[in-house]
Amino acid sequence: MTDTAKPVVNHLTVETTMPIFWADLSHLPEHLLMARQAIDELRVSHPDSVQSNVRSVYMSPWKSHQLNAKLVPICQTVTDYAKQAALQHMNTDLSRLNWGLQVTDCWGAVYEEADHTIPHSHFPSDFSAVVYLEAEDGCAPIVFANKLVVQRKPRMLIMFPSMLVHSVRKSTGNRVVLAMNMHKFPSFPPAAPPPEEDPAKAEAQSAPLPGA
Repeated sequence: MTDTAKPVVNHLTVETTMPIFWADLSHLPEHLLMARQAIDELRVSHPDSVQSNVRSVYMSPWKSHQLNAKLVPICQTVTDYAKQAALQHMNTDLSRLNWGLQVTDCWGAVYEEADHTIPHSHFPSDFSAVVYLEAEDGCAPIVFANKLVVQRKPRMLIMFPSMLVHSVRKSTGNRVVLAMNMHKFPSFPPAAPPPEEDPAKAEAQSAPLPGA
């Protein structure tokens, strides 16, 4: 193969199962309220909806958590839940393995009648999540791999491996969601400082030898 030739990558598929996690965030009304306020504020400060797989009346910028600090608490909450899901359901303690999770993308979306999301994945992220800030009766569920239908409700958190294909069908009910992607990163404890040297010992070592 020459230096300019492109490598050929072949493809196989295998039937497998992938975990999907969910949790109720009703006990965090302040975080949810701030997130909802942030989307309204972003719709004013960044009114141009981002073009993506999301076919909604409005989608905020990909890095919305860096544009509005009100999204920071809910992002931290989601990473904490993702770590707990790994520990509880995947027998993986990320902290003990010196790995952390960080939200790298975060965006809000406002769905109205007939809005939807075409099938897609969030690879190469590790985990993805969606928080349902509002969900009226009649709004469509999220569908994974065109097989598993997960019904939504207000204040619900859904997390899943980012490579999992998912979509949202057209519906009649409105909903407002906050979605995000997370990446793993190495998180090593800081190195221990060198031990402090005894001043008396240091002075003795620097003193001239007798007869010198």
